[in-house]
Amino acid sequence: MNHTQQVLLAIVFVFTFQLMVNAQVKEEQQFLIKIGVKDSLYSEVLNESRDIYIELPADYHPNSKKYPVAYILDGEVFLPTLSNFQSYYSGGFTPEMILVGISNSKNRTRDLTPSVITEKYGMPFNEETGGAQNFSDFIEKELIPFIENKYPVTNYRTLIGHSYGGLFTIFTLLNKPHLFANYLAIDPSLDWNEQEMLTKAQAQLSGNNYVGKSLFVSLGGQLHFQNSKITIDNVMQDPSEFTLFARSNIGFKDMVEKNEQSGLVFNWKYYPNDLHGTISFPSIMDGLITIFEWYQMENTDRINSFDTPQKELYNIVKYREEKLKEHFGYAEPPYPEELLNMSGYMNMEMNQPEKAKMYFELAIEYFPQSANVYDSMADYYEAQGDIERAIKFMRKAFELSDDVYYKNRLEALQKND
Repeated sequence: MNHTQQVLLAIVFVFTFQLMVNAQVKEEQQFLIKIGVKDSLYSEVLNESRDIYIELPADYHPNSKKYPVAYILDGEVFLPTLSNFQSYYSGGFTPEMILVGISNSKNRTRDLTPSVITEKYGMPFNEETGGAQNFSDFIEKELIPFIENKYPVTNYRTLIGHSYGGLFTIFTLLNKPHLFANYLAIDPSLDWNEQEMLTKAQAQLSGNNYVGKSLFVSLGGQLHFQNSKITIDNVMQDPSEFTLFARSNIGFKDMVEKNEQSGLVFNWKYYPNDLHGTISFPSIMDGLITIFEWYQMENTDRINSFDTPQKELYNIVKYREEKLKEHFGYAEPPYPEELLNMSGYMNMEMNQPEKAKMYFELAIEYFPQSANVYDSMADYYEAQGDIERAIKFMRKAFELSDDVYYKNRLEALQKND
């Protein structure tokens, strides 16, 4: 590669990422404040203050529920995308999560790269590099405890990163797999330092156990910056540095797939129509849907059918309860309170009282601190003409909440007793 080509390649890389940043800077200034609440913490590890952005679930109940967490690098750029995705898909496709955007607007290259280099693609590289270990220590020892002390979160965590952030995501998976359950690496810069991450991955994947961990990796359509004849089918045969970025990604994919004994749940997707600066949007959507495929509701046709026997419905609920517990590592209600309540009332309307009672009982089992579930059970017993039991459950609802509605309902039932 001659000097002119080297300069061109470097400019293309810089220009591509800068396009992505510039396209979203106005969104950061005008929209991010509405999406995430800005916070910060001082890092003893990094010897500097670090901005973070926190986005809470729309249906946020800090006193009665704990949430998984998704951490996204370059948070000032990508948190709005992650938040928009969650607003459409959480609950049915992904769990409700607290979202943490980590700012990398300063010292980005230093923090997200695993080794010190002085040359890249044959040209001098003068940026500070090699701080990934320190940055991962910051996340483990300072940021995660900060979030856990301030917000009602569980230890089920997801890490998302793009480009150098994707490189750091894979670095963290290989070096500190215990930190996160899921890793989403978007068009990761695996060409870094002569593909050093591929060398480390081979040793780690062949010798370590990654059971319970998931990784999604994406690759953009910029396989060669000058030759349109280079395709996904022949890119691995091209020896030039113009394809090193893509070849590194595909080489990593092949390596992971050959080491399936590691137990890592791995998915990879190629986006032929996306550039390095556009691939984050579809990757966040596809990656999270894929990673959380196990979370998606099953047997919805049987749940929606009024002909499904009660025992079968009960078994569907309990199966999902066990499935969520297996993946999260802790007990989690299999369905939202509102869905169980709605199912109870629908079955009351369809004159299937035993099914209705089952749903209300399950709602009480999974949400014992909710006044609303006891109110619903009181409605059930009132409809059955059992005012004594209706009063019992309405009294419990009023004990949990001093809302005047429950007080009035209780007094009305007592008058009819």
